[in-house]
Amino acid sequence: MSEFLKIGHRGAKGHLAENTLESIQKAIDLGVDAIEIDVHKCASGELWVFHDFTLDRTTNGSGEIAKRPAEVLKELKVEGYYKIPQLTEVLDLIEGKCDINIELKGLNTAKPVCHEIRQRISTGKWKYSNFLISSFQKNELFEARNTDEEVLLAVLSKASVPEAIELGKRLNAMAIHPSLGIITRDNIKLSQDAGFTVNVWTVNEREDIRRMIEFGVDGIISDYPNRLINPVLGLNP
Repeated sequence: MSEFLKIGHRGAKGHLAENTLESIQKAIDLGVDAIEIDVHKCASGELWVFHDFTLDRTTNGSGEIAKRPAEVLKELKVEGYYKIPQLTEVLDLIEGKCDINIELKGLNTAKPVCHEIRQRISTGKWKYSNFLISSFQKNELFEARNTDEEVLLAVLSKASVPEAIELGKRLNAMAIHPSLGIITRDNIKLSQDAGFTVNVWTVNEREDIRRMIEFGVDGIISDYPNRLINPVLGLNP
């Protein structure tokens, strides 16, 4: 079986509340190579690890996360129990344990994320290779590249792999992150021949995981990291 990067989606989303410290710790305990998280910048400037643009789906708050200050976000609960973590807390948790894929979900996140990465690297405990910045938002990716020429970038796509490749070339990106629904053997090879690694999302069923391994992807992002560790087993959680 070919080796591939095992990446926990929003931590271990299939096991515990997404993008929480507890979910991220669960992914680490399951043996992931990296975790994938989402970041937004709040009204007072801090970076928060959260997927949606609004608070309503997963918390007891409401409204846009970008319009709420830190003192409000600190008091909210995800699924009635967990807190929303800041990016600094997540990085403190995973330091020396696994790598991280930071998706720039919200606006104006590229610069502060790059600054945080540089600060971490300056401590000597991190390397650029421990970080990968991804986004669907072209402006944020170009802002990240303009802010730091060394940071590793990935182009997210749920529509067209060839278009993602062309954007990746303009960005001097390292990776293409296509959705499972647009993956083919041919466009994986096309991406890899162009010099990109291919990390596919979100792959949860073991049959799909095995198929992606057979196709030769470089990494798999899954809500169920345990299924990446043991892809030959049955369809149990």
